[in-house]
Amino acid sequence: MVGEALLERLPDNWKRMVTVRAAVGLALIVALLSVATGVIHISQDTVAEGPLVGMVPDAVQQAVGFTGALTGFLMVGSALALRRGLRAGWWATLILMPVTAVQGLLQVSQYSLPLVVLSLLSVPFLLFTRKRFDQELALTTTQLAAGGALVGVQAYGTFGAYALREDFDGIENILDAFYFTLITSSTVGYGDIGPETHEAMLFTMSVVVLGVASFGIAIGALVGPAIQTRITKTLGKMTDSQLELLEEHILVLGYGELTEPIVDELASSGREFVVVTNNREVAPELTDRGIAVITANPSDEEPLQRGKIDRASAILVATNRDAEDALAIITARQLAPDTRIVAAATDRENTRKLEHAGADSVISPSVLGGHLLVRSALGSDDSDLIQQLIDGDQQSR
Repeated sequence: MVGEALLERLPDNWKRMVTVRAAVGLALIVALLSVATGVIHISQDTVAEGPLVGMVPDAVQQAVGFTGALTGFLMVGSALALRRGLRAGWWATLILMPVTAVQGLLQVSQYSLPLVVLSLLSVPFLLFTRKRFDQELALTTTQLAAGGALVGVQAYGTFGAYALREDFDGIENILDAFYFTLITSSTVGYGDIGPETHEAMLFTMSVVVLGVASFGIAIGALVGPAIQTRITKTLGKMTDSQLELLEEHILVLGYGELTEPIVDELASSGREFVVVTNNREVAPELTDRGIAVITANPSDEEPLQRGKIDRASAILVATNRDAEDALAIITARQLAPDTRIVAAATDRENTRKLEHAGADSVISPSVLGGHLLVRSALGSDDSDLIQQLIDGDQQSR
């Protein structure tokens, strides 16, 4: 295929970026169409159109209008999981795409045709790009407990209420039982369904107690990571969820006098980058400026892997110590053999040593400054650049 041949010619990091962004874009478009068609179908009368005209009961059409909007919101979640490269997100999107297509058909609406077509066309693309989504979904014990508690309580309440339906006023089928469980466990309790016997009253109380507990665990699982994110930001660290979103970024190893202008330039350019430094004093300051920081030794493998060095477009090394630069370069080259590495040599005599360590390019600020001064004295038009260097030097004093 022509598209596959063109894709194979791209570098691996570009392949991942193109396919991931395309998959996320398709999922979001389908999600928006699903929500829009569902809301339109519920809120107003639509003109019946399609191969199933006259074959789908009105009750089914109304139901798929509601479920279509719900499926759209679920697909937004799967798109976010795709953005992180999660295999679970790929499976969820692959399952939801045919579901949205079926819902579009059953809506029998003139507005549902784009949804059906795009959903069906997205399935082959997802199958083609399945290898790009290889990240495992790591759930904490609290999150697993929250999910299990919610599902367990809803199942307990639904099947229990259906089994005791003769003891309740208003429960006739499984949907009524689920509705009763949901409003009871969430403590909403509209009062349209009520127990008529002591057994039903005791069962209702158990659903209330278990429902409050399960919702409490769920809230803890959701709020807990947000608090953790705030704490790690204050300490100058990045959460795993933030790190998973890194793509085509620049990894800056070290922070000091040589690195300050590099960070300022990257920040002003709007390019995504991450600083890895073991200086715990400057990490909170960088974080307050909105700069992503990993507080660790830049020559260790673990922080570089957390910084997604395999997805980085370039690596800048400037720790202010050439020996540490060499160790960081060696580690980075082992983890990312094909990524460009640029280093700043404090001592110009160590330029070749850093090149031998694995740097593609080594720049000595002292040598660069000397060349610029000579060129300026000879009349070369580098005045703007020199003025920037002078201004920066005056500001650092």
